[in-house]
Amino acid sequence: MAISPPRERLWWKQPIHRVELIWILVAFLWGIVMFGMMVYWHAFGKHNLSNETYKVAPNEYYAKTEAMVSKYTVREEKGIPVVHPPPGSDVYLMARVWAWYPSLEFEQGQTYRLHLSSIDLQHGFSLQPMNINIQVHPGYEHVLTVTADQAREYSIICNEFCGFGHHTMVGKLYVVAK
Repeated sequence: MAISPPRERLWWKQPIHRVELIWILVAFLWGIVMFGMMVYWHAFGKHNLSNETYKVAPNEYYAKTEAMVSKYTVREEKGIPVVHPPPGSDVYLMARVWAWYPSLEFEQGQTYRLHLSSIDLQHGFSLQPMNINIQVHPGYEHVLTVTADQAREYSIICNEFCGFGHHTMVGKLYVVAK
């Protein structure tokens, strides 16, 4: 029971005070503005990736990755192959427990189709400092169009906890000048 019950039991039929109506109107209009901003930033914001996603069996993705590695390997670093595929080609990056495989080498200013998938657990792909973030799931292949404008070394980090070796899951993307 309330401390002081309303005089009228049908409270929704009572008139609304002018100040309360103003606040309801302000909240409604602010909600409309925020909804419009979401639509605007989705269409015109440069932070949204345009990517494709396909279903793929992990063993099929593994085979595609190994075929690319055997064709385009230029060197090894700490036992991990570094591949340098031609510009415009399809490049496969595989997430597996605590490793990104292989390391990639791109040419500055060139565009590549980067395919991402996991063969074991859910991982998070974070390309720094470009701030590209994708959730990588087994059984799904994400395809991004990537153009690296600066010649430098980029870090590929797993930003989704994947077990006790998660903190060591760092890969490399080298962008070399033409």
